[in-house]
Amino acid sequence: MGKYFGTDGVRGRANEGLTLDMSIKIGQYLGWYYSKGKHAKILIGKDTRLSGDMFELGLASGATSMGAQVYLLGVCPTPSISYLVQKERFDCGIMVSASHNPYYDNGIKVFNHRGEKMEENVLLEIEKYMDGEISLDLATGSDLGEFVSWEDGLEIYMSWLKENVPVDLTGMKIACDLANGSATSTALETLDSLGATVEAINNSPNGLNINNKCGSTHPESLQRMMRENDYDIGFAFDGDADRLIAADSDGNLINGDYILYIGSRYLKSVNKLNKNMCVTTAMANLGLYKALDANKIDYIQTPVGDKYVFEEMQKNDYYIGGEQSGHIIFYEYEKTGDGLFTALMLLQIMKATGKTIQELSEGLFIYPQLLENVTVKDKQHALDDEALKEVIQGVADELGNEGRILVRPSGTEPLIRVMVEARTDELCRQYVGRVVNYMNEHDF
Repeated sequence: MGKYFGTDGVRGRANEGLTLDMSIKIGQYLGWYYSKGKHAKILIGKDTRLSGDMFELGLASGATSMGAQVYLLGVCPTPSISYLVQKERFDCGIMVSASHNPYYDNGIKVFNHRGEKMEENVLLEIEKYMDGEISLDLATGSDLGEFVSWEDGLEIYMSWLKENVPVDLTGMKIACDLANGSATSTALETLDSLGATVEAINNSPNGLNINNKCGSTHPESLQRMMRENDYDIGFAFDGDADRLIAADSDGNLINGDYILYIGSRYLKSVNKLNKNMCVTTAMANLGLYKALDANKIDYIQTPVGDKYVFEEMQKNDYYIGGEQSGHIIFYEYEKTGDGLFTALMLLQIMKATGKTIQELSEGLFIYPQLLENVTVKDKQHALDDEALKEVIQGVADELGNEGRILVRPSGTEPLIRVMVEARTDELCRQYVGRVVNYMNEHDF
């Protein structure tokens, strides 16, 4: 990770941690980088938060000042940028979004011409330009670029979804929580066109209500909706619609671990689970691994972050992988997580098997999990402490095969995250408390 770009782009409070000037600089560098000897072709999208217009136009102004031709997709899911960049031969794509964060945050994610997250070496050069370490010549005269609204882009994206998952949803009743975000641009239209009866909540973005007590990080309203009505399945998206959490007809949540389990089993049953492998992160629930073992499905762990999941899948041509948060990648079709694509895959599996989402979830026991954050002065000093290592190992030994402990540093904050999975909530509290109390007593 660089000074500004983390594992998921640049992110911060609008006009505080992330400023208009920063967006202009990012747009200028990308416009210059891809306009050597030609007019670069750059795609920009955004979610619904208030500052999206400002950063969208900042990026566009920067890029056109260097000679780029910029296409504005408007409000859209992040995965639509990834798909359209490769499909329509853009030089790169940019998404203005802070994903599941509150409205006052925003972010800038950059994709290369293959629809993948931009290479680290390019991001580091952008940072040098942002810090004034390198200078670039602006375009002049007829070399200047321009930007246009691209109204056909989302239609192309939605057509691709339906071509790749051509499921007939006639007779299905679906509830959706659109998080007042990017999913408002595509989810209802796509599901309705496939024949489903769809009812949506949090479908009225106003710039301030994205992710506000709604969506995949706050699915309580969707759960209540499922319990009080007669729906086959419910879907909750995050702010930029690259994640999905589902709910069954009883209001129980179907998170990313369930989706990986259901997807892996189905792909194996139709001989499409390439190399018999499911890619997870270190935060996947122990119950998922036990269930995959029971179904004779192999798995591999990566560090936390969809970037690392994708890299593992790309390197070894694995077909399914993702995170507990609902960021799922079907590598045969996509380069990043796509909440709507994941929803369509779940619906296709339900239709193909004739089973409810509850029945498809059978065989997976999710172990109770407790995560606590401990603020520390020096993360590495804390993790290197031999006595702390002994406390952690003691917990691991007591848990044995019926649980696990994971202690890791936050990638962005001065925190150590202590996570325990065990057979009961009480055991989770007991073991997490033991480690957290030790760390607090020794003031790391």
